[in-house]
This record gives sequence, structure tokens and C-alpha cells, in this order.
Amino acid sequence: MLIETRNLWKTYIMGTQELHALKAVNLQIEKGEYVAIMGPSGSGKSTLMNLIGCLDSPTQGEYYLNGESVSDMNDNELAKIRNKEIGFVFQTFNLLPRANSLHNVELPLIYSGIDTGTRREMAARALEQVDLLEWAGHKPNELSGGQRQRVAVARALVNDPSLILADEPTGNLDTKTGLEIMKLFRRLNDRGNTLIVVTHDPEIAEFADRIIHIRDGEIEREERRSGQVQDVH
Repeated sequence: MLIETRNLWKTYIMGTQELHALKAVNLQIEKGEYVAIMGPSGSGKSTLMNLIGCLDSPTQGEYYLNGESVSDMNDNELAKIRNKEIGFVFQTFNLLPRANSLHNVELPLIYSGIDTGTRREMAARALEQVDLLEWAGHKPNELSGGQRQRVAVARALVNDPSLILADEPTGNLDTKTGLEIMKLFRRLNDRGNTLIVVTHDPEIAEFADRIIHIRDGEIEREERRSGQVQDVH
């Protein structure tokens, strides 16, 4: 089991009120799965993504990643887990504008303390996986939106993480380019990468093998691509 949450809550204090962004979420994701998390704005999907990505800690409940409990880790421990276990792909690409593709991809390896020669080899290999090796020397402003997102995907892959977590990965792309990125994700999953895509777009979610629908901080239902819909309540 790659991911397991038990009775996961996230509560924010707003003045005198408590806002429950997540309520008793129980979730299991196996290694090699391709899962979409869907929900309207304010449903709790981004909060769940932040907890799964170790960007935040739950108010209560337990979260296990690769069998390791991460619920009570401090910020430094969470940063190490993020760097080692999770590759992130964001809607806005988050690339360094003055750095070329190769340098952008090797960034996570710098934080891991890997030497320059090895870093460059690993970054080149990751760019090759997304069919972008010939663009290694180009800066983001010399790339199309789709190419920038491919660089971001290569950066997510470079550390060989347990999980690739993508937040609205096609949000800044036109339909055709977005489709190409989703086909790339499908290919990566076929190679064995575990993928979680957070989206509000049903067409993007359809690429996944399993869709988890969130509403009002709770898992409303799960759906397999076979068309079977599973109610959790």
C-alpha cells in the first residue's frame, strides 16, 4: 500500500468558528495506481492534495506513505519526505525563468546532495522520458506551454519518486496540448509510476483508472473507469 489515510481531518479556526475542510477521510491508494481526485471549488480536494503531498499536516487522524507514518512529522522531516518520495506537477509550471530545462529538472537533486555529473545524467534521462532532451539548453520563455509542462513533469520524475502528484496540470494549456500531457501521464503510469491528478475537469479525470469525488470535505463516491460507481455512504 502506497497511501493510507485513517480518519483524516483538517480544521481551520476562523475567528470563533471552526471550518472543517476535511472530515474523517479514509483513503487507500496502491502502488502503480492512476487516481483522479475531483470536486468543485471549496470541496476539500486541494486540502487533501496538500496533506497527501506532505505540504501540510492533518488536525487529527493518521496518514501513512509507503508504510511510514507522516502525520506527526515536523517541517524538516516533511521536507525530506517530499523531496524523496513525491514529484509535484503544478498548473503554473513553477520553473525558474533564468535556468534552462536541464537545470530546472535537476533542482530536486541539488537538495538531495547529489554530485553535479550524476545530477546532469539523471536530469537528461528524465527529459528523455518526456521527449524533450533536445530542448535541454532552452529556457522557459523559449518553450511552448506544453513543453514547459513537460519540463515540470521531468522535474517531478527525476528523483524516481514513489508518487507523482499533479494539481490541475492542464489548467494553463489549450485543449490539444492538455490532451498531449494527459497521454504522457498515461504512458508514465503504464511504465509503473503512481499518479494522483487533482482536477475539477471531468475530461481530465477520465484518463485515470479510478476517480474519487469529494464534496464538503468528505469522499462522496468512488468510480472505476469500467463505469461502475461506488457510493461510500
